Amino acid sequence: MQFFIQNMAPIMFAGLIVFLLMGFPVAFSLGACGLFFGFIGIELGVLPEPLLQALPLRIFGIMQNDTLLAIPFFTLMGLILERSGMAEDLLETIGQLFGPIRGGLALAVIFVGALLAATTGVVAASVISMGLISLPIMLRYGYDRRLASGVIAASGTLAQIIPPSLVLIILADQLGRSVGDMYKGAFIPGFALTAMYAGWVIVLAIFRPKWVPAMPVEARTFREPNGSGGLPSLLVLTAITVALAITFAENYAKVVSWWTGTETTTVAFDETLVVSMCLGVLFAFLAAVLNKVTRLGLLSRMAERVTFVLIPPLLLIFLVLGTIFLGIATPTEGGAMGALGALTMAFVRRRLSFSLLKQALNTTTKLSCFVVFILIGSTCFSLVFQGVDGQKWVEHLLTGLPGGAIGFLIVVNFLIFFLAFFLDFFELSFIVVPLLAPVAEKLGIDLIWFGVLLGVNMQTSFMHPPFGFALFYLRSVAPTKEYTDRVTRQPIAPVTTMQIYWGAVPFVLIQIIMVGLIIAFPGIVSSGLDKTEKIDLDKIQQQMNKDLGQPAAPSGDAKPEALPQPGDADKSDAAEQKKLDELFGAPKK
Repeated sequence: MQFFIQNMAPIMFAGLIVFLLMGFPVAFSLGACGLFFGFIGIELGVLPEPLLQALPLRIFGIMQNDTLLAIPFFTLMGLILERSGMAEDLLETIGQLFGPIRGGLALAVIFVGALLAATTGVVAASVISMGLISLPIMLRYGYDRRLASGVIAASGTLAQIIPPSLVLIILADQLGRSVGDMYKGAFIPGFALTAMYAGWVIVLAIFRPKWVPAMPVEARTFREPNGSGGLPSLLVLTAITVALAITFAENYAKVVSWWTGTETTTVAFDETLVVSMCLGVLFAFLAAVLNKVTRLGLLSRMAERVTFVLIPPLLLIFLVLGTIFLGIATPTEGGAMGALGALTMAFVRRRLSFSLLKQALNTTTKLSCFVVFILIGSTCFSLVFQGVDGQKWVEHLLTGLPGGAIGFLIVVNFLIFFLAFFLDFFELSFIVVPLLAPVAEKLGIDLIWFGVLLGVNMQTSFMHPPFGFALFYLRSVAPTKEYTDRVTRQPIAPVTTMQIYWGAVPFVLIQIIMVGLIIAFPGIVSSGLDKTEKIDLDKIQQQMNKDLGQPAAPSGDAKPEALPQPGDADKSDAAEQKKLDELFGAPKK
């Protein structure tokens, strides 16, 4: 019994693993394990009885957490956009744009996946949409099945790391950090990962051209009357837009100084990027509208189509992320504006119906309840686990690793990568992250950087064969039997489960490389954060003394004055009395 009392924390953690392996739902496993060991601890005298009385207060605290309100808002926004046909229009347009080059369809899927990630934040919606729309087209034109499956699943999982990601909201809440800072830190890694996916497709286009063929001429529908693709005018419009955005970004600090009336020398990179992008997008949209209304004929059909299809999601990105990065809105308020913007876009496109709204609200409610129940279970477990000094056990276990902070990061990432085979990111965030955060903070690791690192690693949980959820989503929409293509009338072989698994492997390796790059180059994350200005207290004190007409305080390099000694007050009083006697004469005795 004494052994059980002294080792209750590891026994409790092992009990949770047993509950999970038996197949119980995670939320109920956490709650049952916490209550079971809580009652045992009270009976053995390890835990005080009033400890469990704090549980209702913690649960009410969950319900009052404003940060978690962003989850249903962003989920609703993503589902409305996915069901309103935005993904279909994007894939069709970008596919026609990139189709003439080898690997163009795969590049279009990656680009649209990143755009959907920045607007929806929901992996399931992205993977299913692109699987239904782009997979038949890629199979029709002879793409390798493994590559087609892998690129769709990997592009869908970009919603895990590109803001507004649900996992970043959960990680920020568990780490006790700002969601806005977490979004800023993940901005560069998310799009760097997108570039690495595109780089892999380009490498295959060079060395395995048969895997990624170009679209045939007859499949390119957006063509000019003379038969050309209309790309020159699009390139000119893009060049002018990019040049305008870059020029504005270089002078953005001066614009901020003029606008605020205070001199500003540097502005955060993410803020500069979002505002400059918004200006460029607005210019391109106005140019396309002017060309269409006046019928000048300066822009081709392709240029107009690309502009009008890309503007709504880019506008929604600015509405959500732009207001968060600029400090105008909190993530919860940004999510509310995004949901309203998605409803408005669906209404304008005449695709908003009662059945669509009902389906989106139903799915949003299910996901939100799922998150809250897991959070309640994890709160019950963590309360008892902390009561039996579980945090100290984990801290001693991890701080004793060789290599200090680097050793800790390597072990933690291996642990997350292994657990991701069996648990999804919600479960990892609520079970593992609260145990790791105190140790990381004690080792001097910035928790924003640590959260983004874990977010990139948890992204692999959607891609792991054989339990990756993105692979299951793709399997549900990929053809399982041979069918006849509706355009070419040719028989198309099915996509096997093993082809989906093997297609995911290269992209999982790319995600692991990204984890290594973040550890090796922390600036990938920290460069996106606002720079904290160092405050020189000595200069402030000197300025205050100058304003008050007092002698300047000694600088930090000057020797400090000696501390007052006993009897100094008496000497000071005697000296003061002597000065008074000299001025007014000594009193007569």
